[in-house]
Amino acid sequence: MKTKGLIISVLLINAALLLFIGARPSQETFDKISVRDFELIDPNGKERASIRIESTGEIVLRLRDAKGTIRVKIGAGEEGSGFVFLDEDTNPAIHGTAGKDGPRFTLTDKTGKKKEY
Repeated sequence: MKTKGLIISVLLINAALLLFIGARPSQETFDKISVRDFELIDPNGKERASIRIESTGEIVLRLRDAKGTIRVKIGAGEEGSGFVFLDEDTNPAIHGTAGKDGPRFTLTDKTGKKKEY
């Protein structure tokens, strides 16, 4: 009889501990996170954003739409930096670079006509 009561008591204590641990907020704060490759995925497991260092040494941030199509790219390398915003047909609509030759900024309309600054 004592054994049965002891087992029930231990089970109740374990259940209480599990509830206490499970009720704790799971979010933690970190001072630093180091990774070699970063992917942000949506609730369906589809990659929506990434930050990667390419084989050329350039670092590139890519943002994707819900279908996985790249819509924004931002990159930085030894020769400068740049960005591109892609339209619904994945054509560069807004493109900017900064490098040895100075800054460049290009706007492209629906017809393909470009304005460079």
